Amino acid sequence: MFVGERMSHPVISVSPETPIHDALVMFKKEHIRRAPVIKNGKLVGIVSERDLLNASPSPVTSLSVWEMNYLLSKVTVKQVMSKKVRTIDVNTPIEEAARIMADSKIGGVPVMRSGAIAGIITETDLFKIFLELMGAREKAIRVTALVEDKPGQLAKVTKAIAEAGGNFISFGMFSGPDTSTKMLTFKVAGMPKDNVKKALENIVKKFWDIRFS
Repeated sequence: MFVGERMSHPVISVSPETPIHDALVMFKKEHIRRAPVIKNGKLVGIVSERDLLNASPSPVTSLSVWEMNYLLSKVTVKQVMSKKVRTIDVNTPIEEAARIMADSKIGGVPVMRSGAIAGIITETDLFKIFLELMGAREKAIRVTALVEDKPGQLAKVTKAIAEAGGNFISFGMFSGPDTSTKMLTFKVAGMPKDNVKKALENIVKKFWDIRFS
């Protein structure tokens, strides 16, 4: 899966000359928390809702509403935006985008195609992918189990479930408590909980949890 398949598009962008009050109104209307800043078709920055709010007068200010509105009309996006923008290509693997965002502690990254902005990938897009990966919207038997980290273990698990008449809805593998193990979390349809446990009891090291979810 690549970023271009799951990015948000078309892009909702702002001009660097947009007053921050107008930008905040647009953010609220479009239900977004960040937007690329575009000038003459070129990406020149990115601005977040936090950037805009931090530039707004404090609620405890002694200024009158007229004074505040006047000051807000003078502050534009280019004065509060981030000029150094991390971008990724539409053909970037989705997990690489997630790594970049986590390591850089950012909630969204503009996506480029042939030097032009094509979309934006955000933490919300990644959350939706995670929900799909874990089968969160489908009801089935959810299993969390510990297996040995060695060749052939996953094949044993999938074969045992298939031979017992089960169908995998989701499957995830994560680091175990030590380097010799892996944690599996998956959902299986077409089998009762007791049958799932029986099919795997001689394969997994430990069941952490089995439930209908």
